Amino acid sequence: MQAVKRNKDRFPADFMFQLALHEFTNLKSQIVTSSWGGVRRAMPYAFTEQGVAMLSGILNSPRAVRVNIEIMRAFVRLRRMLAADKDLARRLDDLEKNTTPSLRSSSMPSVN
Repeated sequence: MQAVKRNKDRFPADFMFQLALHEFTNLKSQIVTSSWGGVRRAMPYAFTEQGVAMLSGILNSPRAVRVNIEIMRAFVRLRRMLAADKDLARRLDDLEKNTTPSLRSSSMPSVN
């Protein structure tokens, strides 16, 4: 997150957003997490495809580069699946229409 803070002009509101508490809780309940359960000062951020592409330009550790490559490949696979399955594409469009207004109405918190 420090790299994002140092390059905040590269991350407009449509490139990233901060998860709400209920979204973070739901996400944690769906994945295996460590039992350490450290204290989190703020909710994590989520990046759009464009945000991930921008991260590729500012994160230089070998691990960050590998993770960004895999995320970009996942976006490519998702686009291929949507192209092959029109019903899935329609359902995703419906889902996006239902969630996008709430994302647009909330402004991205400052990363200062």
